Amino acid sequence: MILSGLEIQKEIDAGTIAITPFRREQLNPNSYNLRLADELLVYDEPTLDMKRRNAYHTLCIPEEGLLLEPGRLYLGRTVERTETRCFVPMLEGRSSVGRLGVMVHVTAGFGDVGFSGFWTLELFCVQPVRIYAGVEICQIYYHTLCGDYVPYSSGKYQNNNGIQPSLLYQDWDVR
Repeated sequence: MILSGLEIQKEIDAGTIAITPFRREQLNPNSYNLRLADELLVYDEPTLDMKRRNAYHTLCIPEEGLLLEPGRLYLGRTVERTETRCFVPMLEGRSSVGRLGVMVHVTAGFGDVGFSGFWTLELFCVQPVRIYAGVEICQIYYHTLCGDYVPYSSGKYQNNNGIQPSLLYQDWDVR
């Protein structure tokens, strides 16, 4: 089951869900809108390699906005840091953003129970579009979990403090 907005508020009040900073006006009937931070990460090379750390640089989104180019991946992050102790967090783009041809995740909209940190967004557009820091770009919603589980507590993206490039190369080191 998906939590309603009122239930999300109750769980925040109870301490089982944390959204920081929390603004009541971003709460929806069954989700909470998350905002885009003012920085993006862009890979430097046209060909990426799963087995190594890929070079990148950061871009600041100026007040007048930043024009995204089609065919280029931009990694961003949410302004809000979230944590959940007993629900499965899921991330989706807002329909108004999708109607401009902006995708907020390529495949990584699924979170793990126990995740704590900022959400890295995998921004991709189908045509040029200007984006702005602070826009409510996506929404988080929560599923209940059935059965025993081990919470995500020590993964490579846990307790992050910013945009996270792919750390898949670390998996190759342990194989």
